Amino acid sequence: MTRTAQFPRTGRTTALYGVLLLLALQGAAVGVAPGPLRLFLSGVLIGASVAGLLLALLLATSRRRAGAAARAAAGAGAPGDDTQWFSARSLEGFPMEQVRPLLLSPGAPGLSRLYTAWVFATHGHDPQWIAHHLDLPTPTARLLVTAARNHPAPAGPGHPTTG
Repeated sequence: MTRTAQFPRTGRTTALYGVLLLLALQGAAVGVAPGPLRLFLSGVLIGASVAGLLLALLLATSRRRAGAAARAAAGAGAPGDDTQWFSARSLEGFPMEQVRPLLLSPGAPGLSRLYTAWVFATHGHDPQWIAHHLDLPTPTARLLVTAARNHPAPAGPGHPTTG
């Protein structure tokens, strides 16, 4: 039998528990404070709570705006737009016949990693950089870079290898 949590632990749930605990501690602090200090302590706690609330709203708004900007930038390119690295044309010329034996060997890198290496190779990265950053064997990265240099670069402003 699978048990599911009635209230799953998310970031919002944890934040809610933290706020409730903070409110309870503030109430206890005001309750045990001496009489003359209660008014001052209440004012300080209300001010700190308002400042925290404003900071949380500011952070939430900036994250929402950043997410909206990222979504707009991701959807901005047209399907045939060469300014995107992973467009439909970015895999043209990929040397599948040369890398097929590598894909069939034990412990082979995934095809998506080889595609990523191909895109980096077509954008002018050297084999050592590709091998280091994508955890590929250097001969494989060298094969992709050589094939990318022999392949005519697609025309477009997003490709630094075009002249």
